[in-house]
Amino acid sequence: MIQRKAGVFAVAALTLSMVAAACSSGSGTDDSGTDGGANGATGSVTISGSSTVEPISSLVAETFKAENPEATITVDGPGTSDGFALFCDGQADINDASRPIDEEEVAACEASGVDFVELEVALDGLSVVGNPANPVSCLAFGDLYALFGPESKGFATWSDADDLAKELKGYDSFPDEDLVIAAPGEESGTYGSFIDLVIGDFAEDRGQDEVLRADYQSSPDDNVIIENAAGTTGGLGFVGLSFALNAGDTVKEFEVDGGDGCVAPSAETVIDGSYPLSRSLYIYVSKGAAAKSAAVATFVDTYLSDEGLASVEAVQYVPLPSDRIEATQQAWQQAQG
Repeated sequence: MIQRKAGVFAVAALTLSMVAAACSSGSGTDDSGTDGGANGATGSVTISGSSTVEPISSLVAETFKAENPEATITVDGPGTSDGFALFCDGQADINDASRPIDEEEVAACEASGVDFVELEVALDGLSVVGNPANPVSCLAFGDLYALFGPESKGFATWSDADDLAKELKGYDSFPDEDLVIAAPGEESGTYGSFIDLVIGDFAEDRGQDEVLRADYQSSPDDNVIIENAAGTTGGLGFVGLSFALNAGDTVKEFEVDGGDGCVAPSAETVIDGSYPLSRSLYIYVSKGAAAKSAAVATFVDTYLSDEGLASVEAVQYVPLPSDRIEATQQAWQQAQG
């Protein structure tokens, strides 16, 4: 059974059939299904990780299941960091990720004997969103730090952030509107990307922790974040670009100035790199799991096929340029030896 949230192919927990395979180090599958059956590959595939990448993987899973009916597959989206914890513990074959793996996660995988390949599958932008009635049109990085960062704790209105924003070379005075911040939790790759792109450098220079303000509304659901950010005139949040696009006119997408002027988020500005909150989306594949189960290897083959990559646009993410698709496909071929 496949469950979709409105507007995107986001799935709370996609279960196409029960997975009976026991987890082992380096693989969430057992030794069964190494050979493909008459109706395609057999065995199981366990996918965890980013709720941002989950819609793509869920749609690819539909294509895979149609072609490989004897295989079993589950897709879940607890967040990039939580997914890596499962992946590096051998409890998932593939981890969806909206940021690159970090050093601690690499060490955890190495300690568990999980060898992996990183495959870039799509591009995305982080959209800063709010209520359509908000008079602000563009936010500089200094503004974003002043509104979202650790020094903004206790700011009850936008105008409370004026002095800090000006100090950090932001724009003119903010409106005297109640400031309601909504954003993903620390387990989310979207959270990590925003910290890396916006908060980190300011926080380091100012001797602050590289975190969001502690008093914001946290949710793992991008659609809930949009609802909360757009619910009041002074609401503010950030989500993946596709979620904002699917929300349409119910939400405002702010232009962002990363130092070269105000740029609106769009597929075009993400591809050409002019939008300063752009990022890559990945899947991480356990080499051991792919060698052990034909289902895992076949699923990745499906993912990187023309039909599989068409899922990126189908859920309103930004497709990779052809040279980067080729690089991903070559990386997968090399990983298979």
